[in-house]
Amino acid sequence: MRITEVESFQVAPRWMFVKVSTDAGVCGWGEGGLEGYADVTGAAVAALAEQLVGTDPRRIEDHWQRLVKSGFYRGGPVLSSAVAALDQALWDIVGRLHGVPVHELLGGHVRDRVRVYGWIGGDSPHDVAAAAQAQRNAGMTAVKMNATAQFGPIPSADEVAAVVERAGQVREALGGGNDFAVDFHGRVSAAVAPRLIEALEPLAPLFVEEPVLPGNNHTNLRRIVESTTTPIATGERLFSRSDFLPVLQAGVRVVQPDLAHAGGISEVRRIAALAETFDAFLAPHCPLGPLALAACLQVDFATPNFLIQEQSLGIHYNSTAELLDHVANPEVFTFTDGYVERPTGAGLGVEIDEASVRKAHERGGQWRTPTWNHPDGSFAEW
Repeated sequence: MRITEVESFQVAPRWMFVKVSTDAGVCGWGEGGLEGYADVTGAAVAALAEQLVGTDPRRIEDHWQRLVKSGFYRGGPVLSSAVAALDQALWDIVGRLHGVPVHELLGGHVRDRVRVYGWIGGDSPHDVAAAAQAQRNAGMTAVKMNATAQFGPIPSADEVAAVVERAGQVREALGGGNDFAVDFHGRVSAAVAPRLIEALEPLAPLFVEEPVLPGNNHTNLRRIVESTTTPIATGERLFSRSDFLPVLQAGVRVVQPDLAHAGGISEVRRIAALAETFDAFLAPHCPLGPLALAACLQVDFATPNFLIQEQSLGIHYNSTAELLDHVANPEVFTFTDGYVERPTGAGLGVEIDEASVRKAHERGGQWRTPTWNHPDGSFAEW
């Protein structure tokens, strides 16, 4: 059995799908479009594919090691996202070859259903109470919202109060039996994050996400973790176990690797195991397409320290396409009472409408990360 072809497809609104074909007629799909740079990630896939064509797709770990380590320059979001897509596709092939879902190959399921959450409020939060109520009416038991749009280095008391007031609206709409998480999105300075988290603490958010920018700021993270009883989450811009180790050592209790960016199923499985040694929980980042979500679910069902899964149905980015547009078996993503049932189909468990994907790729369209400014004209974190 040999890999014969690797193809990538740019798909609106901001996804990049990969198809790996074999001479046995078994194909696998994966997703790795780095938001804002799907075209660049596609080019990386083409470069890495040179190592795969003609090889046995069943040697997933050997492929992962070579794709990640054979280059003199390693890592980073672009290469890690390209590896993620290819890794998912290889797992999909092996699952289909054996006629079992990927989670069976990871040791079998440890739960029967996975809790999911939806998004409200968009990048500039507004009408959050109505949006939270709509999600509750649709059967969701948890939502996530951005704390704020542009946020100054030291915001005014009124700006801080506005964040808390919006979060209070969401808590009131959901009631005490449901959950909401607050994403700071790296927009809040390390000087202000502890003050804002303290103000939100009485509302009991499920977690506060990315309270400060990722990178070499572990001292800031530790200070924030030690200043609050609210669980702190981070990880969508971290791509390896070595990235997550100092974050866990700083006391973060919810890790959020993205299956489409952090080296795919193979590496996220290891990140989850590392987190388990710190009594931390896995909540994969996934505001992306159906293949990324399908890969997340396979890991979720096989991971003991899993907490909750992000999903993008109805997210504000999906203005030109929706999560299920290219899925031939959308029933696998049926959300009931805030949960999704265990997928039993082979591989990733999702069947892609290839003709639909190819048409979307032909239509084109490129999403770029928004560029924001503060009122004084200086750069603001998005």
